[in-house]
Amino acid sequence: MSEENKSEVGGIAADRLRSLIERIEHLEEEKAAIASDVRDVFAEAKSAGFDVKIMRAVLKLRKMNAADRDEQEFLLETYRKALDI
Repeated sequence: MSEENKSEVGGIAADRLRSLIERIEHLEEEKAAIASDVRDVFAEAKSAGFDVKIMRAVLKLRKMNAADRDEQEFLLETYRKALDI
């Protein structure tokens, strides 16, 4: 098998594909480690008496821009009034 045939299989650049797959695998490992760290911080917050469910809601709100947040709050209030809650 020639060197060219080793690096290309069925029209696919095997070395490039392997490199991309290995990079993705490494990033997935990092993502799992970060997710574990986030769980640890939430556990710490819970043990300190914070409501984790509310913290998650606050994090979601902080990711939104002001207009989307205002719209959501307006709709929530409208629905509450409609349902008398």
